Amino acid sequence: MRALIIEDEAKTAAYLRQGLSENGFTVEVCTNGEDGLHQALTVENDLIIIDVMLPERDGWSILAALRKAGIQTPVLFLTARDTVYDKVKGLELGADDYLVKPFDFAELLARVRTILRRGPARQAEILRVADLQLDLPRRKASRAGVRLDLTAKEFALLELLVRRQGEPLSRTLIAEQVWDVNFDSDSNVLEVAIRRLRSKVDDPFPKKLIHTVRGVGYVLEERPE
Repeated sequence: MRALIIEDEAKTAAYLRQGLSENGFTVEVCTNGEDGLHQALTVENDLIIIDVMLPERDGWSILAALRKAGIQTPVLFLTARDTVYDKVKGLELGADDYLVKPFDFAELLARVRTILRRGPARQAEILRVADLQLDLPRRKASRAGVRLDLTAKEFALLELLVRRQGEPLSRTLIAEQVWDVNFDSDSNVLEVAIRRLRSKVDDPFPKKLIHTVRGVGYVLEERPE
């Protein structure tokens, strides 16, 4: 089990790392909101513990960004803010639980186990990046409200890029995930597929989302103009 802790108090972070490690977790700690969000978006976790008050980006905006990106990893807020308003806000943003500092680790561990017993992370039905939207149950995609006419394979390719947004994906990984094969080095199947996908997802719109990462592969992300 992998846990991500986003906590700027060194003593609290060390306490959590030790306790969770002793209970079978592989633990990563980030001490500011920007690093924490990047880690949460690029590395798959089983649990994320977030403090509300953080440098650079607060816990509310981290959780909102994760849920908007379709990442439904269970989140436990751990914070000194104990008002009913704060608790309700955290839960409405998509948090799974809320624990107020100071806390007893035994209680935190019990809450973590309860969260994880609920089953696998919930899968978002709608994925969004900028004005691009994927409706997974209906297998439909749109940009700026305009329906994109995608083949089944194009939708699968786009879904992979969106789910891993901001992460450069190699040709090999894409081939294995979308086509379930490892293309020969001379094959241009992926390049053709990307070109066709761009003609539908990017070409009609001013902001481009699918980018080539030289020597690596491709990445889908919203970049500043």
